[in-house]
Amino acid sequence: MRTRWIEVLVGMFMMLGAVAVLGLALNVSGLNLSQGDDTYTVYARFENIGGLTERAKVTLSGVQIGEVGAITIDTERMMAVAALNIYAEYNFLSADSSAQILTAGLLGEQYIGIGVGFEEDVLKNGDYIQDTQSALVLEDLIGQFLFNKVSE
Repeated sequence: MRTRWIEVLVGMFMMLGAVAVLGLALNVSGLNLSQGDDTYTVYARFENIGGLTERAKVTLSGVQIGEVGAITIDTERMMAVAALNIYAEYNFLSADSSAQILTAGLLGEQYIGIGVGFEEDVLKNGDYIQDTQSALVLEDLIGQFLFNKVSE
């Protein structure tokens, strides 16, 4: 009887470990089980998105307020267009807000940081953020540094 009780406890411990590993995998990957239907979409055009990917974070003052949806090309302007799915509770972003592609750490993942403007009009579903700043590409910086050293 005692052996049976130990086997049940070991089985419960293994199940708890499997649930913990699954939760950790979902947390690290950025996936969640909820669909997040309570969002609205705004768009931002960038000359270079660098390594920005779908499901990247959209932050305001370091707080996640949404995530990047689809990334497409505007064939008229030849610029990348990122669809930003903003959580509905953050419906106060002013129409003159700015979007910037930032990097978490020196070589970390890229995300979009929103800077709020001062207009009273707010962004609505389908609006475009006009003031954007593209990603800082490390290879371009190194190339500029080397070119400046050679020209001296």
